[in-house]
Amino acid sequence: MRVLITGTAGFIGMHTAHAMLDSGWEVVGLDNFNDYYDVSLKESRHATLETRSGYSGHRMDLCERKKLDNLFKEVRPDAVCHLAAQAGVRYSLTNPHAYQTANLEGFLNILEACRHYGKPRLVYASSSSVYGGNTKLPFSEEDRVDSPVSLYAATKKANELMAHTYSHLYDMQTIGLRFFTVYGPWGRPDMALWLFTAAMLKNQPIKVFNHGKMQRDFTYIDDIVSGVKACLTNEYKPLYEIFNIGNHRPENLLDMISVLGKALDVEPRMEMLPMQPGDVPATYADITRINTAFGFKPTTPITTGIPSFVEWYRKYHQA
Repeated sequence: MRVLITGTAGFIGMHTAHAMLDSGWEVVGLDNFNDYYDVSLKESRHATLETRSGYSGHRMDLCERKKLDNLFKEVRPDAVCHLAAQAGVRYSLTNPHAYQTANLEGFLNILEACRHYGKPRLVYASSSSVYGGNTKLPFSEEDRVDSPVSLYAATKKANELMAHTYSHLYDMQTIGLRFFTVYGPWGRPDMALWLFTAAMLKNQPIKVFNHGKMQRDFTYIDDIVSGVKACLTNEYKPLYEIFNIGNHRPENLLDMISVLGKALDVEPRMEMLPMQPGDVPATYADITRINTAFGFKPTTPITTGIPSFVEWYRKYHQA
């Protein structure tokens, strides 16, 4: 079986590609290696895949429609895992057009390519950010999600609507995954765990927004990948579906900082700041639906996952 994965130089994409290769699938990877954050990290991730038998990587932008169509025509994937996107809530406040091209135009090109070249099952990344200012916890797929508080969230909700349209019109199977605060080895340098780690190792204060009164459903990368893999490989009949994929356990931000401090053997210095535009005070995933469909059950608490990230972080920067 062959899967085409977009964003294989990214955090979740690299780990998903390795998992699919481990299962004996052929993996075709695609990434544009943009400079939203350190490109050398993306190159290092990609290098871990290039040594694997069964992997072929392509440097391509999703908005290069003809190249994308030609790749689909050549590859004819049995499944597509679309993880490439312009990420970041705060970045969307200052660079909105990046989200229009990558998250809307790029996703439309993926849908069109799937439509015209075999209609493979499409599993794509949505986000917990679509819940916006919802205050009912935990977040359920049945909740209304028509009040986004960032452009990033709005593009992810738009992706879900676009997928629904293609499922309805063209009998294409689309499965959207609302990721909840993914972390772990090879993670993103714009995320809180990386930023806090870098600052604390330099004995610098960390910026703690909303004066620390935040909760996040931190979900370890291995648990995320197990869910993505299940959606790609297991039998599932409905044409259109949306799943939350999280740890189903919101953690207080100050508790996360405490666990990180112990893993680093550093006493955190905190600069308490107000809530940032586009941010939300809490996330908490109801995972009943994905558990029922695929038996998804996360197993990694932050007391295990954060030390694992710290171990990788030290080795990566020493190397």
